[in-house]
Amino acid sequence: MPFTKYSKWDGIDWQSLSLEGLLDRLADFLLQSGFENYYSNYWDDRDQSLDALREAIMRALMEEGLLSDEELEQFSDEHGNIKAEAMAELLDRLIERLIEEGYITVSEDPPYEQQETGFASQAGKTGKPVERSVKFELTDKSLDFLGFKALRQLIASLGKSSFGRHDTNHLSTGIEASEAPKRYEFGDTLNLDVNATLRSAIQREGLGVPINLEYADLMVHQTEYQSSCATVLMLDCSHSMILYGEDRFTPAKRVALALAHLVRTQYPGDSLRVVLFHDSAEEIPLSALARAQVGPYHTNTREGLKLARRILMSQRKDMRQIIMITDGKPSAMTMDGGRIYKNPMGLDPLILRETFREVAACRRSGIMINTFMLADDYYLVDFVKKITEICQGKAYFTTTMTLGEYVLMDYLRRRTKRVH
Repeated sequence: MPFTKYSKWDGIDWQSLSLEGLLDRLADFLLQSGFENYYSNYWDDRDQSLDALREAIMRALMEEGLLSDEELEQFSDEHGNIKAEAMAELLDRLIERLIEEGYITVSEDPPYEQQETGFASQAGKTGKPVERSVKFELTDKSLDFLGFKALRQLIASLGKSSFGRHDTNHLSTGIEASEAPKRYEFGDTLNLDVNATLRSAIQREGLGVPINLEYADLMVHQTEYQSSCATVLMLDCSHSMILYGEDRFTPAKRVALALAHLVRTQYPGDSLRVVLFHDSAEEIPLSALARAQVGPYHTNTREGLKLARRILMSQRKDMRQIIMITDGKPSAMTMDGGRIYKNPMGLDPLILRETFREVAACRRSGIMINTFMLADDYYLVDFVKKITEICQGKAYFTTTMTLGEYVLMDYLRRRTKRVH
C-alpha cells in the first residue's frame, strides 16, 4: 500500500531547481583541465571531494542566475545576508538529488583519513552526514548529458537541425528493401524478392505449373549500404595546452564528449576511442575523460599515433581514421628500450623522422589522419602540412572557439561522403 509523507511547509521549494540546468552551469568545473586555479584548494587529479562540488554549486547558484530574486530572498535575513544554515541545507539536498537521480556516485576513503563536515547524502547509505573524505565521480548519465549539451551547441552553430546516418555509393543486401532487386550472389543476405524471382523464372521458361526455379533466378532486395567507421580521437595533453593564457584542453574534452554522444545516438555501428599523448601515450575510457588533466610536459606524437594505429587495426570497420587535436610540435619519442627521448628546443630531426615514419605506417594501413592544429606558428604549419602530404589527410588550423565545429563537420563529411 503506497504512503504519502507530509512535512511542514517552510516556504522553500527544494525540488524546483533543475538538475540539468545545474549540471550545465557546472560543466566548466566538472571538465576543467588544470588551467584555472580557481578551485585549486579543492581539485586536483587525485581529489574530487564533495567540498569542491559544494563550493562549485554555491557559485553556480549565486553567480549563474539559477536562483531568482524571490528565491534568494527566502535564503536571506532581514539585512539581505545569506543565511548560512538555509543555504547549507539547500546544497545538501541538491547533492542528495544528484546522487539519487544517478548523476554522481560517491566513495569514501579509509576511516582514519576522514574529517567531519556537515553534508547529508546517501554516500554511506545511512542518511548520516557525509565525511570530508568522500569523493564523487561523474556517472555515464552525466557524461552523456554533457555530451548532448555540447553536441547541441555545435549543431546550432553549424545551422543544422539534424544529422542522418552515413550513406555510400554502394548497395548492400539487408532486411529493409529500398532499392531495385539484384541477382543473388554468394555472401548476400538471402532477403528474397519473391516477385522478381518468379518473374525471372517465367521469363526464362514461360508461364506454367510447376514453375522451375534455378539458382540464376534468385533475386534479393537491396538496401543502401551504410559503412561503419572506427575513430581514435588523439588529444594532446602536454603542458602547452594550458599555457599562453588559454585553456585548450577543456574544449578538446567537450568535443570528445559531443562526438561520443553523436556516435552513440546516430551511428551505433561506429566506434570512438580516446588516446591522450604527452611524454608517452595511453588510452582512457570516455568515463575517465571528465577528470583528465594536462600533463606531463612534452609531446610524444609518434607514440600517440602508434597506439592509435594499433587500436584501429584491431577493429573490423570499413573506415578507420585518426582525429588528432594538438597545439605543438613533437618534442618526445619512445626509444626501443622504453626510454623516452625529449628535446623541447625546436624541431628535432630524429623525432620528426620517426614521427613521419609512423604517419606513413598509418597510411599503409589505410588509416586517415586529420589534424586540428590550435597554433599557427610557421614551423608548426610546415609540420602539419608534411603530415597531411604523407597520409593524404586533411589539416585544419583552428582555435578553441571553432574547434568543435571543425571536428564535427569533418567527422560528418567523412561519414556521408566516400570516394570509390
